[in-house]
Amino acid sequence: MPISFQCKPGIVAYLTAGDPDLATTREIALAAIDNGADVIELGVPFSDPLADGPVIQRASQRAVARGVRQTDVLKVARLLRAARPGCGIVIFSYLNPVVRMGMKQFCAAAKDAGVDGLLLTDMIVEEADEYLAEMKVNGLAPVFLAAPTSPDARLKAIAEASKGFVYAISRVGITGTQQKVAGDASELVARLRVFTEPLRIPIAVGFGISNAEHVRAVAEFADAAVIGSALVALIERSKSAEAAEAVGKFIAGLRA
Repeated sequence: MPISFQCKPGIVAYLTAGDPDLATTREIALAAIDNGADVIELGVPFSDPLADGPVIQRASQRAVARGVRQTDVLKVARLLRAARPGCGIVIFSYLNPVVRMGMKQFCAAAKDAGVDGLLLTDMIVEEADEYLAEMKVNGLAPVFLAAPTSPDARLKAIAEASKGFVYAISRVGITGTQQKVAGDASELVARLRVFTEPLRIPIAVGFGISNAEHVRAVAEFADAAVIGSALVALIERSKSAEAAEAVGKFIAGLRA
């Protein structure tokens, strides 16, 4: 089923799990939820995160160096589900760690941990039959990325395959903060709406959303804003003991 957003725009907060450590990731996630985040995207650290910019790459490398694995990320998800039953939880991963564990095993483990959905950044809709079958069996919501360069036929396929929300990429390239929301984003969302509205699937915009001004801009045309690099950068420059409070204030400020 679609992941619900309590007000417009919803806030999806991305965290690299295990940076600076798993216990702190949990505290940061709780602070984000308590200050207005509708969905927590828990990023599985990966040694070769090609779709990510330098901020998330560094976070992923630090977590990998500490030995954080996808099973650890699922443990964090389980703790969040127990602590905040109403929050949305999405696992964000590259395909390789999932394949290593086994698609069937990973989806079953995600369900058992109380996860709502999965976003596999390098899983393309044209090759997703096995993935979608396992997601359906386990009652999980697949989230697919949609890019401004995608033709309408592909956007239609993405909308029909997505069950949680569609993640609209505001620009072509890697993750990272930017000065303003790319003009391509509103055009892409308008094209997607043709296919998502009949299915009642929300659209979240990400890649470069980093402040309250961006969130207000996204609210004009989309259902949710995804905050990633800005949060990870804030965590990077904060002391571990102060990171949760800093993130909570940041999330609260996005709706100011």
